[in-house]
Amino acid sequence: MEISQGRLRADIEANAAFGAVDADEGRGRTLLTGSDADRRARERFVDRLRDADLDVRVDAVGNVAGRWTPPGCDPGAAPVAIGSHLDSVPRGGIFDGPLGTYAGLEAVRAMQDADVAPGRPVDVVAFTEEEGARFGIGTLGSSVAAGGRDVADALDLVDDEGVTLRERLDAIGFRGDDGIDPASWSAWVELHIEQGTRLTDAGADVGVVEAITGITNCEVAVAGEADHAGSTPMYERTDALAAGAEFVRDVERAAEEVAADRESAVATVGQGTIEPNARNIVPGEVRFQLDLRDTDAGTMDRLVERCRTSLARLERTRGVETDIDRYRTSPPTPMADRCVGAADDAAAARGADAVRLHSAAVHDTANLADATDVGLLFAPSVDGASHSPREWTDWEDCATAAGVLAATVRRLAAGD
Repeated sequence: MEISQGRLRADIEANAAFGAVDADEGRGRTLLTGSDADRRARERFVDRLRDADLDVRVDAVGNVAGRWTPPGCDPGAAPVAIGSHLDSVPRGGIFDGPLGTYAGLEAVRAMQDADVAPGRPVDVVAFTEEEGARFGIGTLGSSVAAGGRDVADALDLVDDEGVTLRERLDAIGFRGDDGIDPASWSAWVELHIEQGTRLTDAGADVGVVEAITGITNCEVAVAGEADHAGSTPMYERTDALAAGAEFVRDVERAAEEVAADRESAVATVGQGTIEPNARNIVPGEVRFQLDLRDTDAGTMDRLVERCRTSLARLERTRGVETDIDRYRTSPPTPMADRCVGAADDAAAARGADAVRLHSAAVHDTANLADATDVGLLFAPSVDGASHSPREWTDWEDCATAAGVLAATVRRLAAGD
């Protein structure tokens, strides 16, 4: 099977024109769900699926799938599915999502060109609203398809302009009535850019992901006493922000200590508010939003406990009142052994240098793991740039990773 680098590049560059933005460096795009750019990207993807003789389906939240039923295969066998997404963040790059989507199509075309006829059908899929840039919920389409979110609830989501997902999809003609059911698939494999530098640092061609990190979100409140910034002596202050700053440093220190043994462990205090937020008033309250991640659920629990320990210390030493609410947890997602093994074998067979690693970001694959066996591959990212016009993966690297994807699918779709 030979991947056509030129054909894959043409598809990605054509897709990059939809929602293209000016950039001082690189190539950027803004493709939000339900926009005119989204309509044009979807229509072109559907056309390309049909050009390759795939039967196209669109479900109620706009997920698009094309099915290739190879000659001689069992059409009733559980398909192997591949793909990713077409949407972007505002001023994002051209590879995040479209590489996986069009590499999936190119994998099918490579098998067709080589007269490879696996024993199972192959689905090529583009999921809706993976980035969450319009409706605030990432991996939305795959969560609905996998049964983790109700269709009606998803369609009732409202964007910042007061428009529902239902209305956005109706406006572009992509609220379908077909079924796309990951539970009916034999396996799913996604190719994505790494969004980091581990592959380029190692000089590797492709990454074989072993697990997707889990995420815990917490809200922390630190309450002190608001006082006049001039007339309140330092020794009489209960400064919520000063205490909160100690907490932020404690979180960083805890993550650094854990990461000495587990590179995948990270902790971020990325959002906060100060009350009353006035230059001449000692802060009376601060609130922080925390993002804690690791591929081990126990490590995530330990990081939360370190947060609680820090807050208890601040209550004793600074006289503040504190609270922590662990309001959301997405557990780590291990990849299926047979998908990882198929990817390892595929890389070796194609002479590609592969390394095992974890995914520090969440992808549609994490949702699909609840429905079927899943695998995830990474292509190298130059300088690790992503969600930016500077995002770049060399075209040869795109083709190499697509070749490993095709060989992986061939193995998984071989039939019993």
